Amino acid sequence: MTALEKEIIELLKDDARLTPKKIAAMLNKTESEIQERIHALENSGAIVKYTTIVNEELADSASVEALIEVRVTPKKGEGFDGIARQISELPEVKGVYLMSGAYDLAVFLEGTSLQKVAQFVSERISTYDGVISTATHFILKKYKIEGTQTEKTPTDRRMLVQA
Repeated sequence: MTALEKEIIELLKDDARLTPKKIAAMLNKTESEIQERIHALENSGAIVKYTTIVNEELADSASVEALIEVRVTPKKGEGFDGIARQISELPEVKGVYLMSGAYDLAVFLEGTSLQKVAQFVSERISTYDGVISTATHFILKKYKIEGTQTEKTPTDRRMLVQA
């Protein structure tokens, strides 16, 4: 990956709404050159998706999110990849990550209630061949998402003193 492509990716990671024209101005390049690089990054799979970060509390979302720790026995010839692919194909699953430490996979999922998430874990994830155990952690509040704080911090932090 070229230095220019890395710069483009960093700018888009910070703000996916940037147009090729704005990126070109910021990097002192032509708009067509930036467009070509972005298309190449998308086609190669380096850029997977553009997304919006939403503060669910302010958007009145009724969904429940959870982190599921999953311990698995890797299968010969495919390691952890087979079970990770199976789990990642489920529509409720928002992310699957191979981890080091006490558990093997971190699975992030979204459901309509605590009960639905618990049912999903017990009836779907825990039933896969090779799953040894799961531990479910419900996400209660998000303070920072993808590097962005969800709450605005007050600019004036002085204590109010009254006589």
